[in-house]
Amino acid sequence: MKNDSLTIGGQAVIEGVMMRSPDLVVTSVRRPGGRIVHRTEPYVSVTKRHRLLGIPVIRGAVSLFETLLIGIKSLSYSAEIAQEEEHGAGAGEADGAGEGDAAAGGWKSSLSMGVTLVVAFGLGLLLFFWLPLVIAEAVGVKGSILFNVIDGLVRLGIFFLYLAAISLWREMRRVFEYHGAEHKCITTYEDGDELTLENARRHTTRHRRCGTSFLLVVMVIAVVVFIFLGRPDSIGDRLLRFALVPVIAGISFEVTRWAGRRRRGLLLTVVTAPGLLLQKFTTREPSDDQIEVALDALRRALHMEDGGRNVGSDQESP
Repeated sequence: MKNDSLTIGGQAVIEGVMMRSPDLVVTSVRRPGGRIVHRTEPYVSVTKRHRLLGIPVIRGAVSLFETLLIGIKSLSYSAEIAQEEEHGAGAGEADGAGEGDAAAGGWKSSLSMGVTLVVAFGLGLLLFFWLPLVIAEAVGVKGSILFNVIDGLVRLGIFFLYLAAISLWREMRRVFEYHGAEHKCITTYEDGDELTLENARRHTTRHRRCGTSFLLVVMVIAVVVFIFLGRPDSIGDRLLRFALVPVIAGISFEVTRWAGRRRRGLLLTVVTAPGLLLQKFTTREPSDDQIEVALDALRRALHMEDGGRNVGSDQESP
């Protein structure tokens, strides 16, 4: 029986996987010695807590920022584990910090997360929206439709080059393997199979709701929206484009969400095929050890192990 009642999201991190259910975020990371450490935190989307923010399209824009923040926190946690290994510190060892130091550290961490989120979003706007606009203007095309088509093609080209470049980075290949493990485990759950290594192993490394597919949908929908805006001839026109990026993300979220819930159909195939093909760059076939880490995070996010009781703590998995 298919599991369609819960939407599970995830992300590959450094030597691990983050899984997100409607009420928990679990990040599981494997240490070099073989043990799996995990962090479990409560999570209820702001779109569930505030009805206005749960309106279609709006919820997509909000979810984008939520996903970025959760992803940065999970990456930060996995990086902390890696640093502990380098310095010989074990999980959960006391460092002598008092409550005041812990509070200050938490405040600084939140500030750092916020700054990182703003910088990441700003760099994304510059790379994928401002630079294509500059290149399209340099071409000298006058017609608004052709201008926006060129702008969109340049954006797609930059996106493809970016994915191709990071896929050559040796350290990223490990992350892509964990990305594949994440997809295998989520698909195992969605297909209603028991969450075992044997079942997860036989599933595909590609998924319709993948962030890679989402970004591709954003690129395509941006072309359509910008065509209606015409050629940007003033600073106000350009700022309007940037202001509409959250709206474009919201529309893309709804398209990706629709694709993730449907099982078959010609339109579904047409919409999802490019994104699934693009995941060839961002996923790799994982090892059994990597699948086990993804399964650990998924089981805990679904309250299938004791991870649901260890909210807000770091624990070693059995």
